[in-house]
Amino acid sequence: MPDRAPQPVDRQLPTDEARDLISLVRDIAQREIAPHAAEEEDAGRFPREVFALLSESGLLGLPYDAGCGGGEQPYEVYLQVLEELAAARLTVGLGVSVHTLASYALAAYGTKEQQTEHLPAMLGGGLLGAYCLSEPASGSDAASLRTRAVRDGDDWVITGTKAWITHGGIADFYTVMARTGAEGPRGITAFLVPGDAEGLSAAVPEKKMGLKGSPTAQVHLDGVRVRDARRLGAEGQGFAIALSALDSGRLGIAACAIGVAQAALDAAVSYAVERRQFGKPISDFQGLRFMLADMATQVEAGRALYLTAARLRDAGLPFAKQAAMAKLHCTDAAMRVTTDAVQVLGGYGYTADFPAERYMREAKVLQIVEGTNQIQRMVIARHLAGPEGR
Repeated sequence: MPDRAPQPVDRQLPTDEARDLISLVRDIAQREIAPHAAEEEDAGRFPREVFALLSESGLLGLPYDAGCGGGEQPYEVYLQVLEELAAARLTVGLGVSVHTLASYALAAYGTKEQQTEHLPAMLGGGLLGAYCLSEPASGSDAASLRTRAVRDGDDWVITGTKAWITHGGIADFYTVMARTGAEGPRGITAFLVPGDAEGLSAAVPEKKMGLKGSPTAQVHLDGVRVRDARRLGAEGQGFAIALSALDSGRLGIAACAIGVAQAALDAAVSYAVERRQFGKPISDFQGLRFMLADMATQVEAGRALYLTAARLRDAGLPFAKQAAMAKLHCTDAAMRVTTDAVQVLGGYGYTADFPAERYMREAKVLQIVEGTNQIQRMVIARHLAGPEGR
């Protein structure tokens, strides 16, 4: 491996507190995450102890209110934390993003009593969350989900199967969308389901081309009984809650994508300035210099785009279109940059001795999760031209 250490990203942060936070995250990433990333990803090992450390350090609830155990940081700062974590290891960055997504329904739509009872443990008590919307037959068409919750006195009984669940089988709580009414989006309700609920189980994790350390599994709910006090929001409000959560979650994916792309760029630059051919570093060849320049430009453009969307969110302004744009651009950019990083390293880029091939495999999934990039284009087009078939 080249010995040249990458330079930290020069971040424009709003406060001294935010700068201290980024310094803390970088220290954790360099000491506890990056040194073990390649070996643990290859072994398919989920670093639960890292998430315990992140929880102890106050990093699992950054965008939520301090009164409920959160860090009360703006999204502009939280997303840059995600980027730093994902650059060290995507399993960790994506895991924090998914945990934040799983906590959203309670933090944004829960009653004060629900928040007081559950949020402190979720945000700072070492718990890990999962978000359950997709099903085997309803991915992009999430409103057609079949998991059903039936009222039984003060309880709900939930039956169905969720698919592609990050942290499936290891999560301490699941935010589950289930049908409580008629077909379509207005018949869906959100529930907070404990990870140890009777009747809840997970299938064997999927065998994936990348992101092997992050378990992705079907989650089966076989007559899982939860109290009505664990219903989040009103009956029939679940789909609106899910879409609102995904607007913010897509920004998390965008930030993770730029983290992976930045790591790939750093690896490519480090290799290029040290690798010599024809008596000089390959970074002296104009064709390769232009490739590095294009990679860096795509990373910076993606970072600017997700931060623009985050600042709209922080200001309380509509940001759904910009979130879709950020998710689309950043994940496509990550795929291009990581592919180019493999090319810069040549034959070495295709080997597991260098991280470029892992970055390329990991970047691919980011174009798919939390709404494929084809869905993002549909969302953007609706904002521009209105709904289809008017």
